[in-house]
Amino acid sequence: ISICRDLPNVEVITFSVNGISDLEPLNQCQNLSELYLRKNNIASLNELFYLKNLPRLRVLWLSENPCCGSDPHRYRMTVLRNLPSLQKLDNQAVTEEELSQALVEGEEITAPPARRSVENGCPASTGSSAADSTMETESELLSFSLEETNKIREQLGMKPVPRDKFSSFSPREMDCSRKKRNNVLNAILLLMKELDAEGLEIVQQTAGRRLQAFRKKELQEE
Repeated sequence: ISICRDLPNVEVITFSVNGISDLEPLNQCQNLSELYLRKNNIASLNELFYLKNLPRLRVLWLSENPCCGSDPHRYRMTVLRNLPSLQKLDNQAVTEEELSQALVEGEEITAPPARRSVENGCPASTGSSAADSTMETESELLSFSLEETNKIREQLGMKPVPRDKFSSFSPREMDCSRKKRNNVLNAILLLMKELDAEGLEIVQQTAGRRLQAFRKKELQEE
């Protein structure tokens, strides 16, 4: 997630199911309009402090994080009090009545959370929260991952990924190394949006050479 400090113009970010606990790098993303953080390790709603100064943020998906707590009403009121520009929270439209109610029932966040020793990334395999995060069904993970990935691809002017091309990514395969690969891929796709034609040509040439090298290696191994 630290890559976001260098992406001030990014508009859509999806980090669902990634073990993220700290939102501080996002406060640089002034053009951010959609943020997907479902099923991470965000422990405190004070992390919203880093999102309060994002003027274009309209969609936030934060459900199934520890910070949501056991009282969904209090959670929603607190989020809306601190992010009143949201039009949709957790895939549910925000109403004017809710925004007025949030001013009374929501808790205002005025300071960032205390610094924690746990860093973002793949959680330790011995942690119960890490085990719980992988207990979702394959169809659920596929559905959300495909939707969020295609939102990024749409922003980049790329064709959406068909479901049959996305089906190889199952929860059993989502180990730490695969998550890292996917995070790097998403970061590259986002950075490509910042490049001009000359930069994209360099990327294309470099990727082509790398791909040829991989194919040559595969042929030699066969």
